[in-house]
Amino acid sequence: MTESCKRVFVIGLDSAPPELLFDRFIDDLPNVKRIVKASIHGAMASTIPAITIPAWICMATGKTPGELGLYGFRHRKGNSYSDIWIAHSLMVKEKAIWDYIAPKKSVLIGIPPSYPPKPVNGWLVSCFITPDSSVNYTYPKEFKKEVESVVGDYIFDVPFRKDDRDSIVEGVWEMTEKRFELIRYMIENKNWDYFEFVEIGLDRIHHAFWRFFDETHHLHEKGKYEKVIPEYYKLLDKEIGKTVKLLDENTAIAIVSDHGIKKMKGCFAVNQWLIEEGLLKVKNREKLEKPGIRLEQLDIDWEKTVAWAWGGYYARIFLNVEGREAKGVVKKSEYESVRDEVADAVRSIRGIDGEKWNTKVFYPENIYPVCRGDKPDMMVYFDNLYWRSAGTLGYETPYLLENDTGPDDAVHSEYGVFALKLPEGTGEGREITCSIYDFAPTVLSLFGLNPEKLGLRGNVLV
Repeated sequence: MTESCKRVFVIGLDSAPPELLFDRFIDDLPNVKRIVKASIHGAMASTIPAITIPAWICMATGKTPGELGLYGFRHRKGNSYSDIWIAHSLMVKEKAIWDYIAPKKSVLIGIPPSYPPKPVNGWLVSCFITPDSSVNYTYPKEFKKEVESVVGDYIFDVPFRKDDRDSIVEGVWEMTEKRFELIRYMIENKNWDYFEFVEIGLDRIHHAFWRFFDETHHLHEKGKYEKVIPEYYKLLDKEIGKTVKLLDENTAIAIVSDHGIKKMKGCFAVNQWLIEEGLLKVKNREKLEKPGIRLEQLDIDWEKTVAWAWGGYYARIFLNVEGREAKGVVKKSEYESVRDEVADAVRSIRGIDGEKWNTKVFYPENIYPVCRGDKPDMMVYFDNLYWRSAGTLGYETPYLLENDTGPDDAVHSEYGVFALKLPEGTGEGREITCSIYDFAPTVLSLFGLNPEKLGLRGNVLV
């Protein structure tokens, strides 16, 4: 680290898109604008898949989802049809920035996945996957009492897929104010070198209120919620302003997000489509007359099924492979050709009015240098993520205008934000394009480490 840069402070804003933070809202965000104007900054390409887990931990480790074996929130267990495991901190085996810089001290708040809390050289508060505040959510364990002496009952997340939107506003505002109160306490009361926090509230506000904000949304509504998104950005700016005032002139400041956000055009019931295509066979088809039925509620004829899928912001499609799955039918010698056929069929899916979609299909081994864990056979961005993948079935059509798991108005986009203001950065900043994999090498270079020797992906940006 240069003599002029003693510390690094990272502001993580889950799902912040460059189109809003750096453009549309920038003049209403004086504190963010001040940082960005003196920063190298620009759109930052996210991971594939562009979702919270694994994106934040890929950013911190400089490793791909394949290297981490994290492809989303849930994963298959041992090629099972039904056994799954949910992502958590103990599944991350790679070193992160805070591990590389030890014995320097770190403060880490809300970086997914960080529950259960793992030892760090410093202080850690776990993230939104924490069940609630009754469990141990800090490292060291006794730090929990200190957290609660500052903010009371700590809030990790706020349920957002519900109709009671007033409670979402109230909950997210309270959560964010408490988080920043703790952050400012830690800045002033701990001896730290690296500080990173992630505020999940922005993602929740985007998903819950996008239809009210975006006039082009197919479910757009005018009314009392149309200012919630811009007002939350102003809250973040106010809290960021109060916070960065506490940093000394030798601190580098970064603002980053894991991915961006955009309107959801609808949900595509991928398993229903697989049934229509004859790739997924169901014995009790009468159950498909009930909308919203889950795949595990069906009696699937695995001995005649070629493929099935999981829903989410992106789709994971699995082939039923002989010798891999218990009742596999796709011969290993035909795996590549069958997968290509399914992928071509997926790419040929058109929109609800017959419009052409920009659907992207990814084979994990083609985009990751290593594929650890339970990788899907293919990952799908329906219409470049505009259409969410619905895992449920039983609808009149595979095209759903509403989300299948509760109110949700937005989907993820492939570009988040990156801004880095160095202590000497007092003049005009400059725009760059970068990748999420550039973050860890850049930060480690500020601490005087050589990322090339550590085997990290990405480039040093300064």
